[in-house]
Amino acid sequence: MAKPLLTLLITMLLQLVSVQAVAAAGEGGGGGLEQRFETWPEWSLPAPLARPRRTQDLIYPDWFSGEWQVTSEALDDSGEPDPDDQPLVHRVRFLHNRRHELIGDRPFNAASVGKALLGDRLLSVEQDPDQVNRQLARFRDDVMLETTVIGRGETSPNASTDFFSDELVLQILHGPGAPRLSRIETLTHYERCGENICADQRQVSHAGPGLKTDQTLEGRSSRYRLTLRPQQLDRD
Repeated sequence: MAKPLLTLLITMLLQLVSVQAVAAAGEGGGGGLEQRFETWPEWSLPAPLARPRRTQDLIYPDWFSGEWQVTSEALDDSGEPDPDDQPLVHRVRFLHNRRHELIGDRPFNAASVGKALLGDRLLSVEQDPDQVNRQLARFRDDVMLETTVIGRGETSPNASTDFFSDELVLQILHGPGAPRLSRIETLTHYERCGENICADQRQVSHAGPGLKTDQTLEGRSSRYRLTLRPQQLDRD
């Protein structure tokens, strides 16, 4: 697969609003995430994030409840919209689980952003039934992208005005030739802004385990501005 399409696939996964986590202690807590946010893009591994257990989900604040239209804008080094990139528009939704906790609808959200980016090149997004931290995206030409969350942290879901989430994922692109590995960290600061949710999302790519820098997108950093506008809200 050509490298530009690989970049799009990586962007698709890092832009997912369906991050999953439970609160991480120590450096992965709120103060640590805020400090790490300010030091972007000077991030290095290992990230100060706890490895999630098999069934751990991110519990979102109640003000995420419902369905939203997301507009994602790539920002340049000055923090302004990049004139070379068109905004990406897609939908996401957040639902209550059996414990009445608010979580992201991962398959729906991944498929939504994937279709917006890649159209009919994306065939399906599958959630591992035994592992909330793992998804498989299948593409045309017998290509598959395997994404596993290997580190997470977030601030308290009881926050009333803002919320930080951070996740480190291992991506394996299966297709013609040898598998291609990358590790990508995405740290997002969400804030309530009227009826909308505004977010500043920052990301850095790291080399996959055992790979040389020139085989990956090592050191690639990106920043996005997200605006979530309510569509069908369920505040009950």
